[in-house]
Order: sequence, then structure tokens, then C-alpha cells
Amino acid sequence: MTDLPAVRGRLTPNRDLCDLTWLRVGGPADYLFQPADLQDLQDFLRDLPADVEVFPMGVGSNLIVRDGGLRAVVIRLGRGFNTIKVEGDTVTAGAAALDGHVARKAAEAGVDLTFLRTIPGSIGGAVRMNAGCYGAYVADVFVSAQVVLRDGSVKTLTAEDLQFEYRQTDLPEGAVLVSATLRGPAGAPEALAARMEEQLRKRDESQPTKERSAGSTFRNPAGFSSTGKADDVMDLKAWKVIDNAGLRGATLGGAQMSEKHSNFMINTGGATAADLEQLGENVRKKVYADSGIWLKWEIMRIGDPKRV
Repeated sequence: MTDLPAVRGRLTPNRDLCDLTWLRVGGPADYLFQPADLQDLQDFLRDLPADVEVFPMGVGSNLIVRDGGLRAVVIRLGRGFNTIKVEGDTVTAGAAALDGHVARKAAEAGVDLTFLRTIPGSIGGAVRMNAGCYGAYVADVFVSAQVVLRDGSVKTLTAEDLQFEYRQTDLPEGAVLVSATLRGPAGAPEALAARMEEQLRKRDESQPTKERSAGSTFRNPAGFSSTGKADDVMDLKAWKVIDNAGLRGATLGGAQMSEKHSNFMINTGGATAADLEQLGENVRKKVYADSGIWLKWEIMRIGDPKRV
């Protein structure tokens, strides 16, 4: 790869990514960049050759990195990008702040962002994927986000810029999201805390939270209204069509569709990225044959297959 700009943070060549994803699979990135601060990130992106791809990575909670790795600079934000500030009914969080931490801090200040409590990952990924549960989505509470563009400049994006849809946004190519401001309704801190505890209890009862998974494997066959707000146009869940096709517990190598929740793919031990992705594709084909529904991946898959 072309010589890269000098940095004050950490720039690691040929960095294996498997230990940075919840599924614990995947090959190396050409480089992993962990910027020291915002200015370090701006300088790096400004001076990075235009033909070098970048991939912003959160905590790897909704990601499969293929076994051949990634021909790019992976940018992973850490300290300095995880602050949480509450002012009135708005919460501004760094992209590396965990969703659950944001929900708790907001609740302590009487701001209801409780739907974030059980969503795995960080705020950067939550905005990028328009994460949601319990009928609420990031789009419903979003005010603005700050991103660093490939020329190193910082830009503030609105909901109109991002064009929120079900599990996706129009984030500019190569942009690195560094913070987001959300606005939630008021609530009594004690009531919000109790609600989050109940949500956690229900999640642990119904999902394989103790297993190596990446959250929901496929999107529910639902949609968004023309305004970009959550709109369950069909009361149809991915787990249900998977069950109907007889695929609960289906396996391939070390990959399995969970017995506890059939829309959760887990690494039972020793799975490769190829095992996981192929199992998912097998499920998609069999569900289509059974119901005529093509499930769409919710887990992001990136990188190259392993060379034989």
C-alpha cells in the first residue's frame, strides 16, 4: 500500500480484525487506524491518498469480516470519541459511546432514549444503520451528526442529509461519523431505569445474549413510510419466516441459526466467516423457496474471501 500520513494515534499494519468483531471471525485489514483525537483524524483523512479506501468500524457488533481480510484502512474510534453530554432534552454523544451507556446517561437526566439500552454497538453504528427496537428508531430522535469527510473537513448532517430508511442512511462515501445529537421525550429517571431493566430481562429471555452473535441476522420484512419514520407496514418477522422454513437451529460448520432465536446467527466455536455467510445465504434461499420472501441481510459483510 502507498505510504500513509504520519499520525499521533496508532496506525497498525496488517491488523487482524477477528478479535474486534463479536462473531470473532475475519482476516486482516491493510491498516487499523485509531486516531488520538479529532484533529488527528482530520489530518489523516486530508492527507490520505484518494485511492486508499477507508472503512469506519465501531465495536464490530453487526459485522462479518470475510476470511481474506479487508483492503482498506479501518478507522476505529476510541477514547476522545466516547463522551456523552446532556443539555435539556438533547444528548450529544461521541460515535464510540456505547448505545447502552447513552441510554443510561440520558435516563439519569430524565431524557427517554431507553430503546437504545438493548441495542448492541455504538452510537456511530446506530446512526449509520438507523438502529431501533420496541417501535422506536434513531430517525425518531435524531437532531444532527458531525462527520469528517475525506478532505478532512468537518460537516454537520441533518436528517434530510441522511435520508433515514429502514436500517440504512445516505452517509457520504468515506465519511467518518464522530458524534450525534439526539432529542428524547422527558421521563422520570426511576421509571426510565425500571423500563430498561425490564427490556434487558426480556432480551435475555428471548435472545442468545451469552453466545457469539452479531444481533439480528436479517431485516424484518417491514418498511419505512415516505417521511422516513418507522412504519411496520407488515406484521411479519424474520424469525417467523425462518421458523416456517424449518431452519431454526440450522448449521454449517461452526455456524448456527440459534435455537433460542432463529434470526440470530451464532459462532458455536471454530466457525469461519465463510461458514457464517454461506449459512445465511442458504437460509435466504430456503426461505424464498418456502414463502417467496427474499430476506435482506442486516449484518454487514465486508472484505475478501480467503484465497485458496
